[in-house]
Amino acid sequence: MKVLITGGAGYIGSTIASSLEDGGHIPVILDSLVTGKREFVYDRIFYHGDISDSKLLEKIFSEHNDIACTIHCAALIVVPESVEHPYKYYRENACKSLELFKSLIDLGHAKIIFSSSASIYASSSKFQVDENSPLEANCPYAMTKIIMERILQDFCAAYPLKCISLRYFNPIGADPKLRTGSHDQYPSHLLGKLIGAAMGRTDVFQLTGVNWPTRDGSGIRDYIHIWDLVRAHILALEKFDTAINTSTSTKNYNVINLGTENGITVKEFIKVFEKVYGRKINIVEAPPRPGDVAGSFASCEKALKLLGWAPLKTIEEGIKDALAWDKKRMTILGY
Repeated sequence: MKVLITGGAGYIGSTIASSLEDGGHIPVILDSLVTGKREFVYDRIFYHGDISDSKLLEKIFSEHNDIACTIHCAALIVVPESVEHPYKYYRENACKSLELFKSLIDLGHAKIIFSSSASIYASSSKFQVDENSPLEANCPYAMTKIIMERILQDFCAAYPLKCISLRYFNPIGADPKLRTGSHDQYPSHLLGKLIGAAMGRTDVFQLTGVNWPTRDGSGIRDYIHIWDLVRAHILALEKFDTAINTSTSTKNYNVINLGTENGITVKEFIKVFEKVYGRKINIVEAPPRPGDVAGSFASCEKALKLLGWAPLKTIEEGIKDALAWDKKRMTILGY
């Protein structure tokens, strides 16, 4: 099977590409390289350009008319940055995706797996959320994901489009074969910042937000190993029609959570990291960042039922793979 991956030179997109290749499939990469890395393209089929460029999409599908599905990963994803620069996020994520979806319909390649986000869920006193839980955007990044989901839902009802939106919780780790991993030089996510503090790239780890209504005051999250996450995409490709046909709410559209069903607080995660790493981390407490929320963790019954998917890897494995990738990243990316 040949699959177009937008944002295929990024952390998640490139790891999906590796998983596809391991299964005998062929990834076709479209990436602007604004955040993605050319080093992650290797010798893959690669088109350097923008997802809203209809002429480029025409070229891609004329040269690869056997593309069976598009996995849409391309997006800006940093929550605080989205609060500071909302125009940038609405333009890059929502507006350009709108044009991508229209082009795919016009070209007759209207089967999409969309990278959505658990950040769209409203706060819940129980913290666990399923696909029917209320939605609420607390930052422009999350709102762009809600907008894109709504566009896809409306398009699927009106046009010959089919889509599965996969709502990611918090990916950690790296490709176990260390072909790719997180490429942020100045990461904003928890594990990247912990590794930066452990390796001396920062003096301390800032624990942002310690007064949330959780069991220890720190935010609660659901951390999923990226290899489990990408495995779900392969299953979604293989079981696409079955998953679409079971939708009871919207024609040709379905949403599926991807998490572990285990909520862990930031303070608990730090303890696991210190155990795996073997040393204590210098920590200082700080106020929440703009756009931060208490958090949530997943109910994944739907993924098990529709895809036969359940996570296999542990948080400890995710931390170990991230630490191993951090050592190798210098040789691949130079930082």
